[in-house]
Amino acid sequence: MLKWWIAIMMVMATLLLWQQPWRQDAVAATKVTAAMVDSLTAVATPAGMVNVHVDYDAFCVDFNPTAHRPNCTAYVLTREHLNGTVARHDQFTADDRVTGCPPPNAYRGSGLARGHMVPAADMAWNETAMAQTFFMTNVCPQSSALNSGGWSKLEEKVREWVARDSVLVVLAGPVPSATDSVLPSSNVVVPERFFKVVIAPTARPRMRAIGFIYDNGPCNRPLRHYAVSVDRVEELTGLDFFKVLPPQVEATVERACNLPAWCF
Repeated sequence: MLKWWIAIMMVMATLLLWQQPWRQDAVAATKVTAAMVDSLTAVATPAGMVNVHVDYDAFCVDFNPTAHRPNCTAYVLTREHLNGTVARHDQFTADDRVTGCPPPNAYRGSGLARGHMVPAADMAWNETAMAQTFFMTNVCPQSSALNSGGWSKLEEKVREWVARDSVLVVLAGPVPSATDSVLPSSNVVVPERFFKVVIAPTARPRMRAIGFIYDNGPCNRPLRHYAVSVDRVEELTGLDFFKVLPPQVEATVERACNLPAWCF
């Protein structure tokens, strides 16, 4: 009986050793085209989430006209974009084409900052793209401590990563919650937390992805305290990322939370 048990355990161990490299090889073997990279910005919203998709010149917004804030923003960032010299626009404005877009003074008196989801600094390579980041469709009410602290540091980190990895797809937005507060003057829903998801589709030896969750307040601890898997972000937000990937590859990439692979 013992011999049979030992034999079974050896077979199971062999299968486990074979299975993991096979999964990793499937990710490494995935051919990533320019069209696939662009498609990685597409996000599926859950049933019941009010959503209007808006395409801008260099990024897109899934906007919630009821909450008067984005559900998600997405864009492709390349190493070449870091060479931009366009000055910061700094003029917030409503996008009159989008129903429910709040006016630029919607947060007045709240003590909250107008927090970019797509960073202005990432669009310094194009004047129109820079200006479009100041549409209120790309903005959420954000604690000043977060806006100028942990959130800003994460944006800088993403720019460091793209300098190494050549191309990233970046997605960000609020984490919806039934306990989110509402600004009485404008009916803008104030999120309790925010997410950011980053995928390096052409990274070697294989693509990788990671998520981050930040409370809407001071967040100045080391980055590892905010890192989560993409699966976790999907669980919290109801959003569905990276459906263009083969199912096995999507599952492997989304369940990982390997911050050292990003910060080596």
